[in-house]
This record gives sequence, structure tokens and C-alpha cells, in this order.
Amino acid sequence: MAAFHHRQHQHWSRHHLHPPSADLRRLFHRLTIASSLSILCFSLVYLLAGCCESELPDKSDVSARDLPLAGSGWPYERNGTHAVGETGLEGNSSGKEWTATRRLPQALIIGVKKGGTRALLEFLRLHPDIRALGSEPHFFDRHYARGLDWYRSMMPKALDGQIVMEKTPRYFVTVDTPPRIHAMSRDVKLIVVVRDPVTRAISDYTQIISKTPDIPSFESLAFKNRSTGQIDSSWSPLWIGLYAQHMERWLAWFPRTQIHLVNGERLISDPAGELGKVQDFLGLQRIVTDKHFYFNKTKGFPCLKKPEGSSKPHCLGKTKGRTHVSINPDVIQKLRDFYKPHNQRFYHMVGQNFEWQ
Repeated sequence: MAAFHHRQHQHWSRHHLHPPSADLRRLFHRLTIASSLSILCFSLVYLLAGCCESELPDKSDVSARDLPLAGSGWPYERNGTHAVGETGLEGNSSGKEWTATRRLPQALIIGVKKGGTRALLEFLRLHPDIRALGSEPHFFDRHYARGLDWYRSMMPKALDGQIVMEKTPRYFVTVDTPPRIHAMSRDVKLIVVVRDPVTRAISDYTQIISKTPDIPSFESLAFKNRSTGQIDSSWSPLWIGLYAQHMERWLAWFPRTQIHLVNGERLISDPAGELGKVQDFLGLQRIVTDKHFYFNKTKGFPCLKKPEGSSKPHCLGKTKGRTHVSINPDVIQKLRDFYKPHNQRFYHMVGQNFEWQ
């Protein structure tokens, strides 16, 4: 019996070298080491992340050139709403936020139709500090009842320091537009592209007849009575060219210093020169220069040289630089005689002589 108990004791000793309390201590020790290593790894990751974050640029150091902009992308967005993501740009380590938001425009191209407004807008969109709506919203002349919140929602997102703008040439000749724009902002900057009113009228008619080829001839529409030579100044292509009549309304609401006139003829012959003046007017650095343009002899119109990210130069659509319909020289001379006193009044009103014949 004693031998049996001795063998049982030896069997227990072989299979239970350590009591249960020793196993628990060993397990606890391993868990403690694992926890310590986890905390150490987490701390190292946190410190490394903090170092990297501290190297992020402050808002004031971020150049607009480093961000995707409507003006710098190519081809241009049709409505200027897809650049600088919909959610904007989040904050940095200093706790600041630099977010792109929709704002009411600070500058407007208000006219004139067939003066070169589309060309001017496309040229200006090259500037990284300009965010321009591509389409014409017609807010102040057609959709005013929708309210400023709707108008703001149409604008592209922009960062602080960028200028938001749009163009609607009909504003210049719409009676209610000046007070409505003034109610939005008395500090807004206004841009008007003007050209020889006779050439502008023929260009206007050329566009009309391209869409409605069955309309009467230019000559029959331009005169109330062809035999007496009485001009029908109420006909839209001629009425728009009465610049002094329209400008008078704008000067009743805005000082001359807030209205910049672009010479439509020089916008074609010297686009960089006219763009330089517009950039000065908007308080921007002259970034759009003659290096951006070349003259397309076929279209008779300036085009943009190959932009960054594109393999081809960019010219405006086929409707730009379109050949005008042929008009009887006698009709053209009668129109020049008609416009002469109106042009002289306009020159005196704005303090600028455009030297139209």
C-alpha cells in the first residue's frame, strides 16, 4: 500500500510541476507586458502624427495655385461648380478652417451683347484668383423673384481672397437691373465690354439669322421708313448700341470708378493689354499676359495657347469670330451718322474716346 501511494505521488508531481497560482501569475505578467507594448506603440504613432501635422502650412501660406480652381483647370467647367470639392477644404493643426464657400459675386460683366463678353470671361478664368460662373444666370433681369439665396447657390465655391464673378450681358440694357444690383452690394465692381455700335448691330443680326434664317433683311428691320432713311432705334440690335442712354442709368447708382469699360476692338487686337487693365481694376496681380495668347488668322480672333494639362490650344466656339452678313455700304453710313451724336455723348459721359467712325 505504501508503494502504491508513493507511485501516485510521483505521477502527480510529473503532471503538476507548478501549482495553479503560478500559472495565473505567469498569464498576468504576459498581459502586463503586452499592454505596455501597446501603449508604447500608440504613443509613438501619436507623436509621429503630431510632428507631421505641425508641418502643414498655415492658411496664409497656401497659394491658390496649389488648389484645384475653376480658372486654372482645362477644359473649363461649364458652370464652374466642380472645382475645389463640394465639401470644401478642412482645417489645419492651428484649429483654423480654410473652406471654399459659395458667395455672392464681387464683380459682374454686365454687357454688352456681342461685345466680347464671352471672350473676356474665358480669358479671365485663366487667373487663379478668379472664380467665374460659366453660364449666364440672368438673375437680375429674369429670375430676381427667386431671391439672393438662389443666386448664391448658382455661384462656384471660392476661397477667401478669390473673386467670384458672373456675366449676363442683358443686365446693361435692363432698366431694373442697376438698383437691384446696388441692393445686393453697393461695392460690386462692374465691367462693360463695348464696341462700335454699328459693327455690334451687324454681329447681333448675324447671330439672330443663324438661329432664325427666315427673318427679314437687316436693312428692312433697321429702318422705319427706308425711303426717308428714318432709323428704327427700338429694334433691339440698334437699341443696345445706344450706350449713353443705358450708361446714364448705371451712373445714377454707381460711381464711375466702379465701372470699367473694356474696348471690344482692342480685346481682339491686344487681348493681353485689355486683360491687364481688367486685372488692375479688380485689384489682382497681372498673371494673364501676352504669353497666354496667339492670333488665329483663320478665325480672325485671339485664341489661348496650349494650357497646362492640355495637348491642344483653345479657341472659342465656332460662333466667335463668325463672318458677318454683308450689308449695303449706304446703310452702314446711315447708321454711322445716326450713332455719331450718341457716341459723342457716351465718350463725354465716361471720359473715354473709343474713336468709332
